[in-house]
Amino acid sequence: MNLELSPSVKYWSQFFHPIMMWALLLISVYAAYLGLQVQRTRNAQGEQKKELIKGRYNVRHYQIGSILLAFMVAGSIGGMAVTYINNGKLFVGPHLLAGLCMTTIIAFSAALSPYMQKGANWARVTHILLNFTLLGLFTWQAITGMQIVQKILTNA
Repeated sequence: MNLELSPSVKYWSQFFHPIMMWALLLISVYAAYLGLQVQRTRNAQGEQKKELIKGRYNVRHYQIGSILLAFMVAGSIGGMAVTYINNGKLFVGPHLLAGLCMTTIIAFSAALSPYMQKGANWARVTHILLNFTLLGLFTWQAITGMQIVQKILTNA
């Protein structure tokens, strides 16, 4: 059985990945903010610490991070799938390679959680470095992704 999508579905499916990734970039910035608040809470003393604990930044950071992990992996695979469906191939270039690196980075970052929960400072430092690298790559990906979207719109 050969499943063929309509040209309209194929065309519009190309915009789901960039829209989803822009949303995830914004959520990533929020996750970074929460992570910084977790660090601030960890380093606070006395009344300030009690007040910061009420913000439950650690729980919110963990939850947002879990959502980011799931949707970033799904979005990466989805972007490659849509590209393949529409073009019969993947375009191996900086955007794809950086996206694969990002998917790997977020997996390693999430894998550090059990070590951080046990108080391993090396894991916390590595997690922070990985996530700021991820945020930098993500910003660059957003820019190059818009160039790809412009090509799609031009060729329509």
